[in-house]
Amino acid sequence: MSAADEAPERAGRQPEQGPDGVVWVLAGPLTRAGIPELCACLRDRLRGGEPGWVTCDVAALTDPDAVTVEALARLQLTARRLGSRIRLRNAGGRLRGLLALAGLRDVLPLEPGLRLQPGRQAEQRKQVRGVEERVDPGDPVP
Repeated sequence: MSAADEAPERAGRQPEQGPDGVVWVLAGPLTRAGIPELCACLRDRLRGGEPGWVTCDVAALTDPDAVTVEALARLQLTARRLGSRIRLRNAGGRLRGLLALAGLRDVLPLEPGLRLQPGRQAEQRKQVRGVEERVDPGDPVP
């Protein structure tokens, strides 16, 4: 079986009912050929159930790319058609950046209470010293 034929189970555990709704741990890499199976798996899990949130734990998606963004967007469409919504848990900086670049940051929200955590405070950064502006004799005079 090739990576393109990967079953949803290999892309993560099956969606499970948690205390705050459905939780689904996604692992990668996600493939374009596997997206319809992921959507079918989610559709089967949500069909006939109460509408609500599906929390996708994406911490294991360590190297997200355009296919990852496409998969998450298609999962959101699937969930919305069934009255539910997707939210992301443990989204790394690269995935958040790709979602922002694609204009999907508001479409695929982060789990409440989990916001960006700054790496270091401004006072912890190395101070740049000795920076002086020099005039190059070849520069035109303003």
